[in-house]
Amino acid sequence: MNNINVGVAVFGDPKTNLNLNKCNLCPHKCNVNRENGKIGRCKASDKVKIALVSLHKFEEPCISGKNGSGTIFFANCNLKCKFCQNYKISQLGNGKEITIEELAKIFITQQKNGAHNINLVTPTMYVYQIIQAIKIARKNGLNLPIIYNTNGYENIETIDLLKGYIDVYLPDFKYFNNEISKKYSGVDNYFEYASNAIKKMKEQVGKNIFDENGMIQKGLIIRHLILPNYIQNTKNLLKYIKEKMGQDTYISVMAQYFPTYLAKEDNKINRKLTKKEYKQVEDYLYCLGLNNGYLQELGEHEEEYVPDFAFDGRPQ
Repeated sequence: MNNINVGVAVFGDPKTNLNLNKCNLCPHKCNVNRENGKIGRCKASDKVKIALVSLHKFEEPCISGKNGSGTIFFANCNLKCKFCQNYKISQLGNGKEITIEELAKIFITQQKNGAHNINLVTPTMYVYQIIQAIKIARKNGLNLPIIYNTNGYENIETIDLLKGYIDVYLPDFKYFNNEISKKYSGVDNYFEYASNAIKKMKEQVGKNIFDENGMIQKGLIIRHLILPNYIQNTKNLLKYIKEKMGQDTYISVMAQYFPTYLAKEDNKINRKLTKKEYKQVEDYLYCLGLNNGYLQELGEHEEEYVPDFAFDGRPQ
């Protein structure tokens, strides 16, 4: 990779009002000049900051496969989730700044190491830099599907910018009730933005396509983490997905919740799911007939799904 071809990074799209000198990439619309050292709600600057590069084995089977998903965990986040399992990087901002060219090299290295895909985890703040890195990497032989692994709090204009660069969208769909989203993630308009963004994602990539080994090549998988004491929130979201996005929509319902970070101080979510709660969701899911996707088993060691972040971007 010593002879990687590089290009000039342009942080913005002249067709939109999205650019880093007046950042409106996400629904916060902070309008700060990130190119001039200012930071908004997400705390990201104009530099790409990553915390871990890994071949991750704990994604959905059609993503991790045999070799693992080529994950790049980005630091910082535009949500403030009290229960975030990755809070050390999302909230505390631990990580290492890298250049766009270095990010492109990481993509190529992940491909050489046998990754089934490039998995961009919490990428929203770095969309412009990611697009530039994808362009560079493709010129240097990158041909893996690229996954946009997001918390769902997105502008549709930002999703439009990603057309042609992202093959698979993997958004969270956390909340149906905005009172819950305000309490636990610090935003009172989550459902509005997430639902519109996810609809745009599905429209952009179309029906899911898998290769002969069952690995996803294109499409959308909606993730939802079940929160204890908020089973109705889960049911409402599942019903909404069926009615508004179609029964064929792929979903991944996750039961890996465990109290961490600020969740330990909240008496509603300071415990794991019960078997009764899990069974309620399982029964409702099958009642709706949402058969495409995954329902994660209720385990005893949910903490094992959280990566051991290196904070310096080195491969693991």
